[in-house]
Amino acid sequence: MVLSRFWLVIFISAIVFVVFSLFAGDSYTIDHVLNGKKDDPILVSEKYIEQIPAFIKDSIKKAPNQTMIINRDTLNADTTYVFKNKTVKIYSGVQKSDGLLPTCKSTLLDLILPLMAYLAFFCGLMELLIISGASGKLAKGLSPVFVKVFPSIPKDHPSISYMTLNFAANFLGLDSAATPFGLKAMESLQEINPEKDKASDAQIMFMCLHASGLTLIATSIIGYRAAAGATNPADVMLPCIITSFIGTIAAFLIVGIKQKINFKSASLVAALMALIAAIIGLLMYVNHLDLIGKNYFTSNLSALILVGIIAFTLIFSFIKEKKFTDAKTTVFEAFVVGANNGVKTGVTIFPYVLGMLVAISLFRNSGLFEIISNWIAFIFSNMGVSKQITDALPVALLRPFSSAGSRGFLIDSMNTFGADSMTGRLSSIFQCSAESTFYVIAVYFGSVNIKNTRYALGTMLLVDVICVITAIFVASWFF
Repeated sequence: MVLSRFWLVIFISAIVFVVFSLFAGDSYTIDHVLNGKKDDPILVSEKYIEQIPAFIKDSIKKAPNQTMIINRDTLNADTTYVFKNKTVKIYSGVQKSDGLLPTCKSTLLDLILPLMAYLAFFCGLMELLIISGASGKLAKGLSPVFVKVFPSIPKDHPSISYMTLNFAANFLGLDSAATPFGLKAMESLQEINPEKDKASDAQIMFMCLHASGLTLIATSIIGYRAAAGATNPADVMLPCIITSFIGTIAAFLIVGIKQKINFKSASLVAALMALIAAIIGLLMYVNHLDLIGKNYFTSNLSALILVGIIAFTLIFSFIKEKKFTDAKTTVFEAFVVGANNGVKTGVTIFPYVLGMLVAISLFRNSGLFEIISNWIAFIFSNMGVSKQITDALPVALLRPFSSAGSRGFLIDSMNTFGADSMTGRLSSIFQCSAESTFYVIAVYFGSVNIKNTRYALGTMLLVDVICVITAIFVASWFF
């Protein structure tokens, strides 16, 4: 219900603002909101050639393609004058994201189809893990901890192994693997959910822990920083880990208090201490490496582990081939069945993702997001917050809505202020330390047709705020 109302609010408010801007004369056309593409110039005016300044008119007539570019504002795209059919069209600024119709197309071609391919492959592997018995063994080994965090889940339930693989993939920055494992976990949890259209306690806990974004190897962030010319692209890795870890602990405590979980459990405390020790150990190891060593380690660890998971699944399935025979199938046929289920899941979640991304596109292109972010930056600056911090806030504000959008702001901030600036580094931490909340809600709850998300959305947004505040303190401490 909360998600539905929020979706309606951002959709309707964006439409009202677009129409108001058009009739108030603040914008010349709204076509870019519907048909424009990201980084396209925006049409701001159209005049007869006699109405423009003489020096521009003369220059246009002399230009071979009858266009002229004036560098009026170094912070924005150049203003372009295009003469055609007796009028001069004036373009200035660039579009922040794809319009409504291109978003519909790109959601299917650039997001859902690749996601369906990942789902098909990893759901095929998950089917092998299920039939071979590997997932059952993993669930049995981790049950003592998981039954404390998820008291409503029966001991040795298959969802435990799926959630473990999802957390591990997120931890190692394996986004392509994390989503299929997570969707399989939601599907498994839905089987024991007594109210099928309402999120269970276990599903909410899983979603909030997943969305807190605990990551050890921020491979993509390191890549963006390297491309932007950072002196040490991996220098934000430790701040990212600290910020995301605090966000994960905050999510666990907030949801745990709501669900009255026993935090004094010995197995729970032991697991938490083991996780902290593992993180500290890896950080100490990475910290003693030189720049080349860090880059080599961060670029290979995640890939090696993913290859290891695939190899283990196939080898274990081969060893346990008799179980496939008993199930009247073969290893390959079982993989195909799992892959087919993955494709079906992709088809199921497409409408949920489409609805959310179209609303976000309209919201961004309407200009409302820029107004809100500018006001927030203004408030923070008047509170004495450094301009270097306020310049990075657009990444934090957009991150819950769109990973691609916040990534664009991240790259822009590094190009504008420098990859090694406080703004560039803080933007990197913002991008790394949280999930795209509304996208995650749409994908995961949509995959099992959950209509009432209860307090999941509010908790995830609160964790996002905690991550933002933590990131500011951590970045100020380190840099």
